[in-house]
Amino acid sequence: MNFSHESPFVMFSTAHIVAVLIGGMLISCLFFMRRKWHYIEGYKQIEKSYALSLFIMEILYQTWLWKTNRWDMSYSLPLELCSISVILAIVLLWTESKYLYDFVFYAGMGGALQAIMTPDLELGFPHFRYFHFFYTHFGIIFTACYFTWYKGYLPTFKGIMKTLLLLNLLLPIVFMMNGLFDGNYMFLRAKPSGGSLLDYLGPYPWYLFSLEFVAFFLFLFFWVIFRLGTRNSVERQSKRQ
Repeated sequence: MNFSHESPFVMFSTAHIVAVLIGGMLISCLFFMRRKWHYIEGYKQIEKSYALSLFIMEILYQTWLWKTNRWDMSYSLPLELCSISVILAIVLLWTESKYLYDFVFYAGMGGALQAIMTPDLELGFPHFRYFHFFYTHFGIIFTACYFTWYKGYLPTFKGIMKTLLLLNLLLPIVFMMNGLFDGNYMFLRAKPSGGSLLDYLGPYPWYLFSLEFVAFFLFLFFWVIFRLGTRNSVERQSKRQ
């Protein structure tokens, strides 16, 4: 990976579309291989190795920021929704804690999908930051899907409410940190300059309230789709037996 060459990232460019297509194909492979996974020896080690790879990518990112004099309290702390979700995904992969699953599934996957489709990213292919961004964001989605399709963790409506409650408890803390460090973590002080879903949710600060409804309906969509897909898969398997 190139740590030094810098080229600007362009939304919906070839590099962006290719990253989305590759990630989408890998998620499809994850889905179609779900019945064969437990026949693979050492899958527990694969889980922990994948968690370690996500951790290493985060360490490399922080190291790159420091080495290039980019590290700053206003934007380098792991206070973005996806940064928090990556950390929780790593812990989930390592511990299999069901308490972390709901947040990674709903908030993590929702935030990662939005970030992947409209990245707040300055540097593009072949820069390290490009690979870090898409690897970690797709890593959140892979982890959520893996625990649903492979480990038998099921999303619940109660999980939606718990995740929304946790997010609303987290927001005041992040808002306070933004004030202390003059930051814009979770875009609580301003919208991304490069364009995003937030552009359609009204001006500041009203888009913050609109996000509550968007998050609820997005989480509800995830719950319905994954529950329906899991139920249909179980029914087909029962008929074959």
